[in-house]
Amino acid sequence: MSDLDQHLPRIAAGDPEAFGRWVAGCELRLRASLSSFAARVDIEAVVQETLLRIWQIAPRIEPDGRPDCALRVAVRIARNLAVSELRRVGHAPIAEPIALEAPQEPDPLLRGIIATCRDKLPQQPAAALTERLLHGGVLPDRDLAAHLGMQLNTFLQNITRARKLLAECLERHGIHWESP
Repeated sequence: MSDLDQHLPRIAAGDPEAFGRWVAGCELRLRASLSSFAARVDIEAVVQETLLRIWQIAPRIEPDGRPDCALRVAVRIARNLAVSELRRVGHAPIAEPIALEAPQEPDPLLRGIIATCRDKLPQQPAAALTERLLHGGVLPDRDLAAHLGMQLNTFLQNITRARKLLAECLERHGIHWESP
């Protein structure tokens, strides 16, 4: 069962082993949900405070019938803590661009989650997406489709399917992405 809420009754009863299993299952997604704050907030402190709060409020968390209710509560708490920390230290709101003198390093956690999601794609959508990414917008879709032996319409359907499946997978990992 992939729903981490299976641990919730034991966590609510004070079982530290159940809490450890829950943390092991959700920590990457929790951290990934905070990636937009990483340049300006101590993410480790936010995660630790969030986990402490979940431990304390676990008896009051009511599953809503959707998977990973406790994780969704944790993500909300973590994001609220991160925003509060931004305000406390006087940083600009997240919506404003960050002025950096050096380019940001890629987030290895996010890259890993994206790779995991790409690896789960069915063969044809994965091939279409890989072909498009490899050619970085230089070649027209008609040429990419021909290279894969697909009709243009089939290629475009596979791209649409790949994007939809990636977005769903990222959402399950706590990364909210909207396709343009």
